[in-house]
Amino acid sequence: TLSLHDALPIYPFYHSTLDKFLLVFGNGKMTGGDAKFFVSHKKGEIAEWRDEINSPDKDRKKDAVKKVIAAMTVGKDVSMLFADVVNCMQTDNVELKKLVYLYLINYAKNQPDLAILAVNTFVKDTQDPNPLIRALAVRTMGCIRVDKITEYLCDPLQRALVDEDPYVRKTAAICVAKLFDINPELVQDRGFLRQLQELLADSNPMVVANAVAALAEVQGTSYGTHGSFALEPNTVNKLLAALNECTEWGQVFILESISSYSPNNDSQAESIIERVTPRLQHANCAVVLSAVKVIVSQLECIRQSDVVSQAVRKLAPPLVTLLSAESEIQFVALRNINLVI
Repeated sequence: TLSLHDALPIYPFYHSTLDKFLLVFGNGKMTGGDAKFFVSHKKGEIAEWRDEINSPDKDRKKDAVKKVIAAMTVGKDVSMLFADVVNCMQTDNVELKKLVYLYLINYAKNQPDLAILAVNTFVKDTQDPNPLIRALAVRTMGCIRVDKITEYLCDPLQRALVDEDPYVRKTAAICVAKLFDINPELVQDRGFLRQLQELLADSNPMVVANAVAALAEVQGTSYGTHGSFALEPNTVNKLLAALNECTEWGQVFILESISSYSPNNDSQAESIIERVTPRLQHANCAVVLSAVKVIVSQLECIRQSDVVSQAVRKLAPPLVTLLSAESEIQFVALRNINLVI
């Protein structure tokens, strides 16, 4: 439900099931060994896979689940193996657990009564010593749009939002936005929006960026609470401080949020422009255009003509530079140039 693929490069946020499958098997690239799982099989393969999934041999079990995921990826219905695949959740093998979670995301909505069987393992995984497992469990529970499971997500999610590991916290921030899309009343009643706002002061810049993205997503819905993402001067300073250490898409989220902020005085507007100006030299055109948006919005609050003219002169070169990119970016750049003019 969110356009956060680049901010969180983990499988549930990729566009297609094939991308998810490839990412599990090795950084988005299918090797020759993995290709065998996409080969057509003979009749009776479902029964064979069931036997292999229930095999005590761990390698055989993992290969069987890979075959099931591969079949699911190319559009074959393997929902009849739901109970067997769910039984594989209780494993120490992270790769196998990712595969099972991927299967659950695709079939849990069609099998809500059986999906509830996975809840205990989900809750247990949210308290696993490995932060990758904790984050994976929270993320998957947020991606499974089943009301019966959503009820069990709240307590683990509240723990994840204050987890000691920043990877878990940043994952939990996005999960709040997903939960809000499913049940906005529940999110407000359990105080998740307040916890998101507290994450804006987090020491990790990616946690801050994801909290900003989640709050912006909530604010953009028809159910969003008015003022749930109201920026204060101290918050803006913290966002600007996180800007330098974020990924490029984290910077976009932060810049977009700052662009709607109205400074209290000229000096604050000048300070924001000064700290955002270096983003005009960024290699990512989205960061450049977001920085332009912030600067133009802040210029409206500045009365000194010399400060305005100096800032405006800095806008032209990066915008013109974008015209050497591909045609789609040229079109966006020209539209923005037209707006600035």
